[in-house]
Parts: sequence; structure tokens; C-alpha cells
Amino acid sequence: MSRSLKILLDGLIDYAGLFPPASLPMEEAVANYDRYRRGPFAWALGRFVVQAERLAEVPRTFSVSVLATPENLPAVDVVEMKAATEEDVRRIAAVRGNRTVYVEVADVNLLDAIAQHGLRAKIRTGGVIPDGVPAAEKVALFIQGCRDRNLAFKATAGLHHPIRCVRPLTYEADAPVATMHGFLNVFIAAALPRFATQILLEENPRAFAFDDGGLWWHDLRVTSEELVRLREQFAISFGSCSFEEPIADLKESGWL
Repeated sequence: MSRSLKILLDGLIDYAGLFPPASLPMEEAVANYDRYRRGPFAWALGRFVVQAERLAEVPRTFSVSVLATPENLPAVDVVEMKAATEEDVRRIAAVRGNRTVYVEVADVNLLDAIAQHGLRAKIRTGGVIPDGVPAAEKVALFIQGCRDRNLAFKATAGLHHPIRCVRPLTYEADAPVATMHGFLNVFIAAALPRFATQILLEENPRAFAFDDGGLWWHDLRVTSEELVRLREQFAISFGSCSFEEPIADLKESGWL
């Protein structure tokens, strides 16, 4: 595996096995995370995502990201909340303390308020129905908006596969099928935000190449040093109900 790909994937996948479409029981999700953090790809594993009301069920040794509300805010380092208005953002900022807070928004106009209050942004990149998958242009607008404001972000939902593809949205036999965003598309788009829409729409894995010095998308280059800054300061992670599926796809592609 190349150094650039290792940098891009390092700690990238927050494990959200409790959430759809996996919707695992707590005991199974906890066992999975514990196995992943001891396994050969532990370096790609991020935080365990859990609802605030279920935090007590999670081992204290786990790194967690907690889905919370301003009224139910646990004493943890990282939380995720939703906001529909600027007032929601102000309420979140008022109770954040010294936590790192990701604010999920559907309206990019709220990015100004998020940046003003020193919070981080979050975008939903998929769902269990086709209408839950946002258009590439919308995701690009979010990425570009975050870059313009020096606003760190994470993504959640629907990023099970490295490259944009048509797949079932759930694990049921009669699951709806739709085009899903690729997590490499999303995070490489963050590295080249000027070309974000085109990168998000890229379906050819051979359009991407990785070596120790950096990565390529067609003839555009991102150095490994730039990727380090990207991951530390801007494009932080994505939540996925599966850790094994992204890893399996990367192995099948020959990248791992």
C-alpha cells in the first residue's frame, strides 16, 4: 500500500454499526469494534458512534463520537448534533464547552454560523432510500463552502464503497438500488475542491492513482504532505455502519 493512501485512510472510518442499514444490537456492534481495533486494519478505524442515551452501554476504553442534543450532552470529547436554523447553531455553541462538535446541516447557508461559533460541519451523504442520496453538486457545494470558511467536516451515511457506484442501499434481498457516493471520491474532492463535482461523479477507479509521494486524479496531483494537512485540519472522517465493507472493497481493488 502506498504512503498517500495510508494517509488518506488513517482513522477515516467511524464505526456506526448501531445505525441503519446494519442496525446491529449493541452487544454485536461493541464486539465488532473491539475486534476491528485489534485487527490488521485498526489504523483505518476511527470512533465508535453511539446515541447519548446509550453511551453507558459502551466500554470506556472506546473512542466515541456521541449523537446528542443540547439538552442531553454527555461529558465526552466529540459529539454530533443537528441544526436546522441559525438559532439551533447558537444553542449548540452555547453548551459545547471544550468538546469538538460536528453540526449536521442540510442547508449550506448555515455554514457561516457554524464557522462563526468555532464548530465543525457534518453532511449526510446517503440513506436507505434513493431520495436520501444527495446530488454530487450538493455535496460539492458543501465541501467548497467548508473550504472557503476553513471549516473542518465529517460525512455520514452511504459511503460503503471507495468509488461511486450503483448498489443496493440496504442488506435486504429487495433493497432499493441507487447510485452511491464513493468515500474516496468525497475525500479526494475535499483535496481538490475546485473540481469537487467532477471528482464526485467519477466512476472509473483507474482515474485515481496512489504512490508514496501523493495521489493523482487524472493529471491533477495532491502530495502526501497536502494529504496530511487535509486529514488533520479539514476532511476528518466518515461514519459507516460497516467497517468490513469499505476494507473489503479496497482489498478487491488492489489498493490494500
